[in-house]
Amino acid sequence: MRDFLLKHIQTNSKLFKVKPKIYFDYELQDALVLAFGEPKTAIFAHMDSIGFTVRYNNELVKIGGPVIEHGIALVGEDSLGEIETHLKVDQDNSISVDYPRNIERGTNLSFKPNFRETDEYVQCCYMDNRLGVFSALQTAYSLENGLIVFGCYEEHGGGSVSNICRWLWEKYQITQALISDITWETEGVLHGGGVAISLRDIGIPRKHFLKTILSLAEESKIPYQLEVEGSGGSDGTEIQKSPYPIDWCFIGAPESNVHSPDELVYKTDIEAMINLYSYLMKKLP
Repeated sequence: MRDFLLKHIQTNSKLFKVKPKIYFDYELQDALVLAFGEPKTAIFAHMDSIGFTVRYNNELVKIGGPVIEHGIALVGEDSLGEIETHLKVDQDNSISVDYPRNIERGTNLSFKPNFRETDEYVQCCYMDNRLGVFSALQTAYSLENGLIVFGCYEEHGGGSVSNICRWLWEKYQITQALISDITWETEGVLHGGGVAISLRDIGIPRKHFLKTILSLAEESKIPYQLEVEGSGGSDGTEIQKSPYPIDWCFIGAPESNVHSPDELVYKTDIEAMINLYSYLMKKLP
């Protein structure tokens, strides 16, 4: 994903309003950072996905929290070639794959993509967080001052963002972050209601920063809805646990069929997400 993004950015940066500095050295591990102008705010969009790691005898270990259903199509690759197989759920609820040979230990498998689009929505696996990445890329075209961080490991415990926080603080003294990720459709956050601004999940952002975000969102007239949850997390959780004074707020479109091959997001909510990010990156102090 990082190499795909790097190629896309290098090809299209001539269309950006401001040409960014591009960082992807060893210090950032597998992350990619774009720096525009004189940045004060960073957008975080994680590149990684849920999935499975092959263990022994084609048994599987989960990466993150994927949906487990017998027969789900999975794809991957080991040294013997490309792999297409199906998830197998045994009577004891152990998970494996139905494949004619032993797949090499440590091979990662992901859902087989099946992209669908209507006038109203897009649907596929990994809308979380391909759409968060897409929103950040769209914001890049008009961004004059700011950072975009394409990070790693959000789906299974973090580890990348805390290192990036140190790097951002030491290099740019960043104190504000927006989390470009996809949230859940719930009884209070609905398809077609606009982008969701999260007031809290397992982490609770600082009230002062939330007030600034909400004031600008109201001023923008862009459709949004407020989310309040007591569980779930994002890159913001790791930012909050870091020792650096970086405020954060999760802002993302809602999806249904979470962590499945059939994640679904409305186009109007994606549009609202992109527009609000562009507005906030211009207006945040």
